[in-house]
Amino acid sequence: MDELFAPPGESWQRVSPKLRVVRCLLAVVPAALVLVGACVLLLTSFSDRLLIAVAGLAVLAAAVACPLLVRNARSWGYAERADDLYVTSGVMFRRLVAVPYGRMQYVDVSAGPVSRAFGLADVHLHTANPATSARIPGLLPAEAARLRDRLTERGESTAAGL
Repeated sequence: MDELFAPPGESWQRVSPKLRVVRCLLAVVPAALVLVGACVLLLTSFSDRLLIAVAGLAVLAAAVACPLLVRNARSWGYAERADDLYVTSGVMFRRLVAVPYGRMQYVDVSAGPVSRAFGLADVHLHTANPATSARIPGLLPAEAARLRDRLTERGESTAAGL
């Protein structure tokens, strides 16, 4: 089954390990805010049991979500081939997208505030069909720029996209 998700003759380039930290923070920070809010309300004498239950659920949700998000972040990878780019992701629901360079319309690099704080960027490959568009999160800025330029160059050389 693993050969179904492997690029023929290529090895996967993995995204930055910093993506694992970012994904975990995005689960822990909201839970911490709920926990702080519950503590404040406990001090103002609201229903103790309800607030303790809400705080407990927030901590439990973060404890369950963080390892799952870290594992998912570890699953992202890409492989540059002669005629196409392979992007893989997912743990439970695995996905492999092969985007032919000639089908790309444009390449987009983006970084939100949390990603920028950790020195990460995302590369989006857009095609006419959204099902074959691909996204590679968690790249270091230098790698994102290199990949953007290389994909643009390859797309222009096929004279069908970009």
